[in-house]
Amino acid sequence: MLGKLIIFSAPSGAGKTTIVRHLLEQDLNLEFSISATSRGMRHTETNGKDYYFLTPEEFRSKIDNDEFLEWEEVYAGTYYGTLKSEVDRIRTNGQNVIFDVDVVGGCNIKKFYGDEALAVFVQPPSVDELRNRLVSRCTDAPEVIEKRVAKAAYELTFANQFDRIIINEDLTKAFEKAEQCIREFIAAK
Repeated sequence: MLGKLIIFSAPSGAGKTTIVRHLLEQDLNLEFSISATSRGMRHTETNGKDYYFLTPEEFRSKIDNDEFLEWEEVYAGTYYGTLKSEVDRIRTNGQNVIFDVDVVGGCNIKKFYGDEALAVFVQPPSVDELRNRLVSRCTDAPEVIEKRVAKAAYELTFANQFDRIIINEDLTKAFEKAEQCIREFIAAK
């Protein structure tokens, strides 16, 4: 039996990656769908674990070869996408695929798979709190943070296109809500 798909999307800094990492440690038969990107690797990241890091040329070649389920040029020259081969590999092994993708990517995956996918939107308590989280990461320059905050305000308008919305004000409660909605989705036939 093919595994189901669970999509987590949110503006950068809302906590989706933290929630997805927590869910992967639970007994939910989940495997992480590693996205591809053309952005540079951060000092805390590993190729093939956090992302498949590609050059912009390699990424565009895979676009031309229709190898992506979804992809987007998030910032000029910076691409993110989900390789079809990655999703097929996980599903045919009978595991449920969990995605940590941007908002547009999440909408595109949900549109492609319909009821086979659960789309969850992780929302920060406020845009100001989101800015504080991005600053505290110490991974981006101030101008990059401001670009991300501006994009986040736009991405928040997509929340109503998702099956579930989790407001991440209290991380423990966000973990509990995420686990509950996934268990219900997996149990449904």
